[in-house]
Amino acid sequence: MDRTEPQLLCSVDGGIATVVISHPAKRNAMTAPMWRSLPELLERLAADPAVRVLVLTGAGDTFCAGADISTLRESAGDAQGLAVAAEEALAAFPRPTLAAVRGYCVGGGSQLAAACDLRFAQEGALFGVTPAKLGIVYPSSSTRRLVALVGPATAKHLLFSGELIDTGRALRTGLVDEVLPAGGLDERVAAYTGVLASRSQLTQAAAKEFAAGRQDRDVYWAGQAQGSGDTAEGVAAFLERRAPRFTYTTPAEAPTG
Repeated sequence: MDRTEPQLLCSVDGGIATVVISHPAKRNAMTAPMWRSLPELLERLAADPAVRVLVLTGAGDTFCAGADISTLRESAGDAQGLAVAAEEALAAFPRPTLAAVRGYCVGGGSQLAAACDLRFAQEGALFGVTPAKLGIVYPSSSTRRLVALVGPATAKHLLFSGELIDTGRALRTGLVDEVLPAGGLDERVAAYTGVLASRSQLTQAAAKEFAAGRQDRDVYWAGQAQGSGDTAEGVAAFLERRAPRFTYTTPAEAPTG
């Protein structure tokens, strides 16, 4: 495989799926084929019961510098549609997702990071939402997701200006959840995703739906809990002072509303 070609790389190890945005010639900018392939890749990973957590990151020292601008000259609308479809597929992934960010996380890169459940960044990373620099209308779904993360004032600052913000401001505003020193991101991501992989998928899947605003799913998840065995196992493990062995597996197409 030619690692210099624009592509999405994927590996699965110990229940952790890692998807790497790789387009080294253009700071990991997403091409149309890359946008198109992401939902298909996520569908395959969701169907794999061995996958318990998904990490999205960029090759080298950059997360993603956005969409490959050369693809926008004649088909901006089509390119935006592909980006939104990829973003929504990532947001709907049925298991916990984490963006591990180094360097630039701009434009379409920020869309993808925002669609993850969590975002850990290395010090020195820069974030920007840049449609105002290109005269592009940012999608309503992406705008709502950004507002939910950082609030209306910061969302407007980012969207109106297209200016980049550093990890300090990103952390203060809720755009990222943790900031790690140089050299510490991989270790922290590995440790934290290992924790996530050891926890109950039942709890995580229900929490993901409820956090997304579903208010009509209590009966469904109560039924899932009753039939899963995870609650009994968790209580038994606690009383026996051992690590629990949870067995519930989130369906590949768990309803998320």
